[in-house]
Amino acid sequence: MRTTAKLGWAAVGLVAVAAGAGWFLTAPQRVSSDVVAALGPGDAQAGRRIFFAGGCASCHAAPGSEGEALLELPGGVRLVSAFGTFVAPNISQHPTDGIGNWSSEDLANAMLNGVAPDGSHLYPAFPYPSYTRMAPSDIGDLYAFLKTTPQVAGGAAPNEVGFPFSVRRGLGLWKAVNLDSEPVVALAPDASEQVQLGRYLVEGPGHCGECHTPRDATGGLERSQWLAGGIAAEGEGIIPNITPDGSIGDWSQADLVTYFETGFTPDFDVVGGPMAEVQKNLAQLRPEDREAIAAYLKAIPGKPNGYPASN
Repeated sequence: MRTTAKLGWAAVGLVAVAAGAGWFLTAPQRVSSDVVAALGPGDAQAGRRIFFAGGCASCHAAPGSEGEALLELPGGVRLVSAFGTFVAPNISQHPTDGIGNWSSEDLANAMLNGVAPDGSHLYPAFPYPSYTRMAPSDIGDLYAFLKTTPQVAGGAAPNEVGFPFSVRRGLGLWKAVNLDSEPVVALAPDASEQVQLGRYLVEGPGHCGECHTPRDATGGLERSQWLAGGIAAEGEGIIPNITPDGSIGDWSQADLVTYFETGFTPDFDVVGGPMAEVQKNLAQLRPEDREAIAAYLKAIPGKPNGYPASN
């Protein structure tokens, strides 16, 4: 009986240790004091560029918004996935329904680490796995720009996520596997500044890989197939391969730039589907930004399609 009791207590101890380790490993990680200092005072004009590079209006503005309405950010866009339906929140300057009471540090925690002001994990439907590659100063600029946008009352509907995905603490383990602030594509040491800027915009604020890269069983990006296309999050249709071996492989850099600016393809077709919103954002960027994105897409390794041929 004593041996049995000892084994029982040993098992209890092991469970307690495992539970403690799990709790520690899943704890939300906040940005460092160095990152907070690097946010700076923020430049609202520069932040407008980051706002459109990051596609903020595509999810957080009301569907169909144009012009100044793109800066009204009540949320509500539904993002359907195999893990549940996620609803983009109100990120207007409303102090309670939006993020009007957030500090720049709060925004940095959300974008770089996927952590809300209350310390909970954010779902990666918010593309912080890409935003984590952003420079803190750009987040500081974005914060300054967001402070110039209007207050919009009304909270977005809650997410529709079932167990076990409703347990946010488990996202700590997901982040340990999938969150990486290092660049995805290793450029040559002599890569031009233009291509380096393109890598930053595509892999960071532009979060192009979030749609154009296939995902594994955990929902993480398969970086070995970077930008090779994949099955749409909704489970129907495909997102195209945009590497040099994909559907736009025969487009020139100038063709890509024109498409980003005007929405017209080299065949005089017009952008459609979800890409129409992306193109709307790209048109707001500086000409040199569009040139850089195109240069990067022509410089990355070609990949076979990241989706089954039957799709």
